[in-house]
Amino acid sequence: MKLRVTKADAILYEAVHDIQDAESFGATCGEVWEQLRAQRLEKATSIGALYDVLNDNVLDQLQGA
Repeated sequence: MKLRVTKADAILYEAVHDIQDAESFGATCGEVWEQLRAQRLEKATSIGALYDVLNDNVLDQLQGA
């Protein structure tokens, strides 16, 4: 299954996953969560920005997605 998460016409995440049941769907959601969090950490350019990312919730990023 191709999974794409978009927000305001921007693609936050896109990848192909093998989803066969509830367990594999849950694992996929966990992978997406970690990927979004890692992307935000990579974009942090200073200690202050890193601190903000660590305090922000991925749910805030996904709001409206």
